This record gives sequence, structure tokens and C-alpha cells, in this order.
Amino acid sequence: MTKNLIIYYSRRGQNYVNGEIVDLPVGNTEVIVNFIRECIDADTFQVETVKDYPEDYMETTEIAQQELDDDARPELKNELNDISQYDTIIIASPNWWGTLPMALFTQLEKLDFTGKTVKTVITHEGSGLGDAMDDIEKLCRGADIREGLKIHGAEVQDSKGMIERWIE
Repeated sequence: MTKNLIIYYSRRGQNYVNGEIVDLPVGNTEVIVNFIRECIDADTFQVETVKDYPEDYMETTEIAQQELDDDARPELKNELNDISQYDTIIIASPNWWGTLPMALFTQLEKLDFTGKTVKTVITHEGSGLGDAMDDIEKLCRGADIREGLKIHGAEVQDSKGMIERWIE
């Protein structure tokens, strides 16, 4: 039986959706993770930074841009060190400045993806997958990397059917 793990980063609170700042009680990526878990049996690991990002969305985007420019590796509250028991790893993430949040780089670089199947789903507000798949290839060396799925943030609530088709 295939064992699945979802590694994800999600931001709740202030987010940019369809040109407006809105308050999301559950982040878009976490909504996707919940849909995936309705489709398949999967363990989850949420990547969370030690230092919280500001509540203010625009301040967070400035910090995220700086982290990307600095090739930073933010410190994580918890780290996953071993994925050997899993066959398929699903990486779920928002698109921050054209790629994954740097906190996901911190986590993914620590893992051995040799022989794993990696599926990636990215939530975005217009930039699609950006360079995320190129970065996934670098971060998940030795994995069978499948085609990524992009979901527009404003359409997340209606994406369950798309997730069901993609996850199979």
C-alpha cells in the first residue's frame, strides 16, 4: 500500500485574492491540503517558521522578497528529518515571488527524496507555477517529479474536482 505525505506551507489571515486584501480563516494552501486528504490517505507536515510573519500582507511580501533575495533559510518550529516510510510526497505551497516560500527550502533541503514520487500543487494569484517546479527539481534530487498543478487562489474553494483528477 502506498504511503503518502503532504508537506505544506500555508498562510491564513491577510492574503491577496483577486486584487483585494482579504482575511482568510484558513489559508488557500491548507484548503487544498484538506481536499487532498479527502481523496487519499495521507499524513501531513506543516512547515512553520519560528519567527511569525507580520499580520499585514504587504509587510509579509516585503520580508518574503528579502528572504528570496538573500537566499535565506528561515528557522522552523519543527523539522521533518526522515521520509523513508513514504512512497509519494505531495508538496503544497503558495507562490511567493515566483517560487516556494523560503521556509519550504529550509525543510526540503534536509530530506532524501531518492526513489520517491513527488507531486506539487501551487496556489497563486496570477503567476501560476512560476519557477517552483525548477526549484522542486533541485530540492528533491532523485525523485520522480510529476507535473505540477496550479490553482488560482480565488478558485481554491471550487477546486476539489480538479484535485481529485490530479491526485490519481
